[in-house]
Amino acid sequence: MYKAAVIGDSASVSGFAALGLSVFRETEPEKITKLISRLAANDFAVIYITEPAAALVSNTIAKYRSSKLPSIVLIPAIEGNTGDGMRALHEAVEKAVGSDILN
Repeated sequence: MYKAAVIGDSASVSGFAALGLSVFRETEPEKITKLISRLAANDFAVIYITEPAAALVSNTIAKYRSSKLPSIVLIPAIEGNTGDGMRALHEAVEKAVGSDILN
């Protein structure tokens, strides 16, 4: 059975545990990179990661963009949002539909 995880600072991700997601409170780039690799190898189909954490490991995330699994989804954090999550969503919608219907 596939699982879902969320990675980021404690304040931003703690509430996800109540939803049944595996929560990883991590903000160090090297540890996040290793964590993503470990989760990908252990049946995690979806990895939510806060925008600030994703910015620290953009090269690692790029490696998984063409993979079926895991799907890595950027989410806003309590602080320090970059807007990358919304840009990625717009790009995905445009790719799937042929135009950006979210604007």
